[in-house]
Amino acid sequence: MKTLDHIPTGKLERAGKLVKTGLKVGGNYVAYYGEKLINPSLTRDKLDENNAGDIYDGLKQMKGSALKVAQMLSMDKNIMPRAYVEKFSLAQFSVPPLSAPLVRKTFKNYHGAYPETLFDTFTPNSIHAASIGQVHKATKDGKQLAVKIQYPGVAESISSDLAIVKPFATRMFNLQGKDSEKYFQEIEGKLLEETDYELELRQGTFTAEACRHIPNLVFPNYYPEWSSSRIITMDWMDGEHLSEFTAHNTDRALGDRLGQALWDFYMFQIHQLRQVHADPHPGNFLVDANGNLVAIDFGCIKQVPDEFYKPYFELARPEYQQDARLFDEKLVELEIIRSDDSPEEAAYFKGLFREMLGLFTLPFHGDSFDFSDAKFFGAMAEMGERFSKDSQLRKMNGNRGSRHFLYINRTFFGLYNLLHDLKARVHTQIETFAS
Repeated sequence: MKTLDHIPTGKLERAGKLVKTGLKVGGNYVAYYGEKLINPSLTRDKLDENNAGDIYDGLKQMKGSALKVAQMLSMDKNIMPRAYVEKFSLAQFSVPPLSAPLVRKTFKNYHGAYPETLFDTFTPNSIHAASIGQVHKATKDGKQLAVKIQYPGVAESISSDLAIVKPFATRMFNLQGKDSEKYFQEIEGKLLEETDYELELRQGTFTAEACRHIPNLVFPNYYPEWSSSRIITMDWMDGEHLSEFTAHNTDRALGDRLGQALWDFYMFQIHQLRQVHADPHPGNFLVDANGNLVAIDFGCIKQVPDEFYKPYFELARPEYQQDARLFDEKLVELEIIRSDDSPEEAAYFKGLFREMLGLFTLPFHGDSFDFSDAKFFGAMAEMGERFSKDSQLRKMNGNRGSRHFLYINRTFFGLYNLLHDLKARVHTQIETFAS
């Protein structure tokens, strides 16, 4: 794969890259509509493919939060056209890495020494490259290590990047209206946390210690003495990324076992730790040779405050969905129904969320759930498409829901998709995990 000798770090330079990308996309539309005049039956497939390729090619040169938004978009399989999902999913763990000379220079800037002086061996070429950093293999005192190095300028460019890519984020989170700023502040805060590798080291260490008892789940050890605010060093973990594993796995029992480990991991975090690994994409999990799930990235951890946790999970219970008074009460607590709603708006959103919850919480209603169920995921896709085209919804009064919905809902959608890819049949009862 071609390497990068330079990453744009200045606001104007980064904005210029996106302007060039925008011009290419504009050209694609001109070509598409020109062809459609000649061939009215032409579909948007080729346009989507060209646009996805040009947008991704522009973002991968920039790295950072702009590319992270693309990665997050790739998890929304029911919202984005397939061409975008396939192209943007490359941002999860396979993007052009920094060149060896730039890695050496970046490491020296961050750590005050070159990597070969700190480690016994250090591979100059990266093993994995993603949106915010890339991973190199090293050894020290007989230990095999993974050294993650953050791309230069990423932390400093988050605010300006987010302003530039707001149209993508707006579509991703379906944000609209004057009160959307609180949601963008939530996104910006999480992206800033992901660039703090000292925080990630603490989060990874804490989560690993708290969750080591979960069967078929393993974690790397972290090494603060070989880490800093922009470099993090941990054990090298052998295995293949979850998406690579699911592409060839035919062992249903193994898929069930990995799916159960994944489900138990997330339920324990949410219900016992009241925090959760909020970036459940395949690049953050490996499957090792012993059939264990390996969790390797803890940059994005979402705290779950009690005032959100309680009504959110009460609404997962059928008795709350069926009792009109309790249902309305919880919708108010979660900021879905607002005091300035007209009777028409209140009735509309009650009906909408009752339908959504009835489907989305199905995995919690029985003792187990089969995440290979194509009908369940087809129904979610159909609902998402219907709501995205609902003209009445677009006219309604602003955004809905607590800011905590952003990462908690995305966590569950990501988890459901991973379990679907594994074709896992999972014991889903949460009483064992709840405090």
